[in-house]
Amino acid sequence: MALSWSVAVTRQIPEAGLSVLQESTTVKIWEEKLPPDEVQLRKLLAGCDGALTLLTDSIDGALLDSLPRLRVVSNFAVGYDNIDVNAASERGVLVCNTPDVLTNATADHTWALLLAAARRIPESIEFVRAGKWETWDPLLLLGQEVSGATIGIAGLGRIGKEVAKRARGFDMRILAFDPYEDEAFAEAHGVAYVTLEQLLEESDFVTLHVALTAETRHLIAAPELDRMKSSAILVNASRGPVIDTEALVAALRNDSILGAALDVTDPEPLPADHPLVTMPNCIVVPHTASATVQTRDRMADLAARNLLAGLRGERPPASVNGDEVLNR
Repeated sequence: MALSWSVAVTRQIPEAGLSVLQESTTVKIWEEKLPPDEVQLRKLLAGCDGALTLLTDSIDGALLDSLPRLRVVSNFAVGYDNIDVNAASERGVLVCNTPDVLTNATADHTWALLLAAARRIPESIEFVRAGKWETWDPLLLLGQEVSGATIGIAGLGRIGKEVAKRARGFDMRILAFDPYEDEAFAEAHGVAYVTLEQLLEESDFVTLHVALTAETRHLIAAPELDRMKSSAILVNASRGPVIDTEALVAALRNDSILGAALDVTDPEPLPADHPLVTMPNCIVVPHTASATVQTRDRMADLAARNLLAGLRGERPPASVNGDEVLNR
């Protein structure tokens, strides 16, 4: 017998979340590897009370107008720049996300990228695989020292704070830029708040952990890259458009900065022949910062619980616009 609520899941997700939905709703799942396009997404969500979406799904006012039954959009991500939250709020549609559960995995991944770039790990692996390793060489594949260096963290939210905590283990000087300063955390963890300009000028490693908004789009463009040290490494674990891609290509080609390590890109995915993919001083991985079994299970479970709570008219564990929608 069909269950009372109908929900759509826009890609295969871990069983930890899917089983929660299947216990109390009728679930439609997009089975294809690639995300649905605009027409396919509208058809998938037609007649549904709720949707569990991914960051690849664009949810705007026009789509919501065509889905009068839709009451909840639960995003399988901490970011929600793929959703027009204002349009959803105006239509009484609850928007949810999955913060906290991916914080540590993303911070760990940031450090994996930073260390891999600093010590030229991908180049070293390719060097051995190509049969070029002939002897120990004092000048072979020299990297950058991490211990005692200066790290600049743009965006000292949940993830940025965890990156800062890990930096203390490397005895680093820690700079941070964030419009919302947490002085108690900064004092407890040896963090100095500075302007973005000072952070870029003084950091050996710059890591990005800001949400994608109109203000942060191209936060790092040509003028900002020009401010960085020529020996600096840039790490992006936020959203691709936070960096001006063409400006980064130029900076790496001109040796304006030493290197970059990117979990996210603009566009995403990058074609295999894109300059950022082919440059030896740039590491590109396929948006895998939260890609651990444990974290993806927690994300799926939270996204499912958010969706069900919203359908019941309750406040979800993590909602973006709960105050606007639930207090209407």
